[in-house]
Amino acid sequence: MMANPAGLLYLQTRLYWNHAKPTHSQTVYGRFHATTAAWRTWAKRPPGLQSLKYLRFGPYRRKFANPYIRQMPFYLPPGTSQKDKNFNLPRLCIRKFFPKKKCFIFDRPTQRKKLGQLEDLGDDELDSEFVQQAAEFCSYIFLNSKTKTLSGGIKVTGPRLETLVLTFVNTISSGDLPCMENAVLALAEIENSAAVQKAIAHYEQQMAEKLQLPTETLKELLDLHRDVEKEAIDIFMKNSFKDEENVFQKELATKLDKKRDEFCDQNVKASSERCSALIKEIFSPLEEGVKQGLYSKSGGYRLYVEKKEELKIKYLETPRKGLQAEEILQEYLKSKESVGEAILQTDQTLSEKEKQIEVERVRAEAAQAAAKMLEEMQIRNQQIMEQKEKSYQEHVRQLAEKMEKDRAQMLEEQERTMALKLQEQARLIQEGFQEENRRLHNEIQNLQKKMKKSKKECFLS
Repeated sequence: MMANPAGLLYLQTRLYWNHAKPTHSQTVYGRFHATTAAWRTWAKRPPGLQSLKYLRFGPYRRKFANPYIRQMPFYLPPGTSQKDKNFNLPRLCIRKFFPKKKCFIFDRPTQRKKLGQLEDLGDDELDSEFVQQAAEFCSYIFLNSKTKTLSGGIKVTGPRLETLVLTFVNTISSGDLPCMENAVLALAEIENSAAVQKAIAHYEQQMAEKLQLPTETLKELLDLHRDVEKEAIDIFMKNSFKDEENVFQKELATKLDKKRDEFCDQNVKASSERCSALIKEIFSPLEEGVKQGLYSKSGGYRLYVEKKEELKIKYLETPRKGLQAEEILQEYLKSKESVGEAILQTDQTLSEKEKQIEVERVRAEAAQAAAKMLEEMQIRNQQIMEQKEKSYQEHVRQLAEKMEKDRAQMLEEQERTMALKLQEQARLIQEGFQEENRRLHNEIQNLQKKMKKSKKECFLS
């Protein structure tokens, strides 16, 4: 089904109207099934609009060699009858939504008898004057056309434009009245969801490439997380728009927190696996000596302790053990306490008192190690809490920057709109359209209030 062309004007940055005959009122109205100023109710095409009197070219401004580029202001005839209103309605809409109107006049592209074969003709078969004029037209369009933008300076290209067009056309085709706001909100939901996924994908990729597990300290991991998280938030901000109540940014924050915790868990696991492997490798001579009974003799306990301390030092000096180094070591030593006590009790060179002192020393050493691990755990928890606060502040900072940028763009857009409205108001006054002038005056007052509010708002300190 062909969508109503007036509805599709919503989606235009430039409207191209190709007509083979002199421009007259009937074709203007017939081509543009104009709507009311709100562009929500379709108007019916009235018959018999033939006058050319009020459709004339404005001042000539030359930009190219082609002398036929003209500004078309669409002057309005005075009158208050329904016929006059029907006549002026399409012109008012065109003037309102397309402030710049250029007319390009081309020579006939080829001989009359070949016009039906234009699609199959080569450039060398076209009239040279027409080819030159067409080149100048294309040059003008390429140099002057701007990217489609929505309110707030949101650029719409590629997939965004495709989604917007499909949503809009499907609404019209189903017989419903299209609403740009609803179409934009639907587009925003799709784009914002994609922005979250894009940001998370970047975070996962960068962390996987740059993070070497296990890290020596938690700070090493959190510092990398902070840098990559900043990049991820920036990606989200650049690819999202109209995130009402920051729903998608909150979703991003939640997912980034979860990803950080996952990497922390992976870090702990990698550290545990490495430390367990080191323990098995480094302390194997000690365990082999126990099996062979090297320490089950007089003076054997001293030899056992010396060997154990020697291997502990070797273990502690091995780099890249990660966060679990002390915990895995203490778990191993605790598992061997019974072995040490057995060797201690069989050593005949030590008195009962010396044996008791040694038992208490080992217990005190274990308690001290447990207290140290608890302190380290508290420090890590504090580091994570501080990182969460930094993450929150980074979200707030980038959101504030985005809001300030959006505010500036909105203000610029409002100022541009105000200039056009004032220009149109002056023309309406000159042409004697009091009713349209009053309506436009109200629009200008409302816009002035919005501009005043926008200037007062500031999101960055």
